[in-house]
Amino acid sequence: MTRSPTRDLIAGLFVLVGIAAVAFLSVRVAADPILTSRAMRVYASFDETGGLKVRAPVQISGVRVGQVAGIGLGKDMRARVALDVDPALHLPTDTSASIVTAGLLGDRYISLQLGGEGDILKDGDEITFTESAVVLERLLGKLVHNADVGQSQ
Repeated sequence: MTRSPTRDLIAGLFVLVGIAAVAFLSVRVAADPILTSRAMRVYASFDETGGLKVRAPVQISGVRVGQVAGIGLGKDMRARVALDVDPALHLPTDTSASIVTAGLLGDRYISLQLGGEGDILKDGDEITFTESAVVLERLLGKLVHNADVGQSQ
């Protein structure tokens, strides 16, 4: 088979279009449609995150309203979680945040429960009412320990 510059050009263009399509789809899938505009960042501190990951969903009543932007250690040696939420939300200052599990052994996410306060959270504010994750291993350990104590008496 002889080389044809036209055929080589068409094959090269086909490969470039394929690479461009894959790059476009990668960016579209990675972009969060809720957070296309500037997100409002609020913070919450927890004693235990229980495997919560960055980019985990933030939900209100089962509806995704944001995602976890970062997890770090705060000055009080508690886990400080940064949440990017939809800026159109008007979260009362007494909103509470809980780390919950999707299903029995599923992924962790943040669930927000709205309060009744008239004042609303602003960008950079802290959610003060939090409930840490329940770690199944610790729960089972306590159950086994209590069963052993009960049998020895």
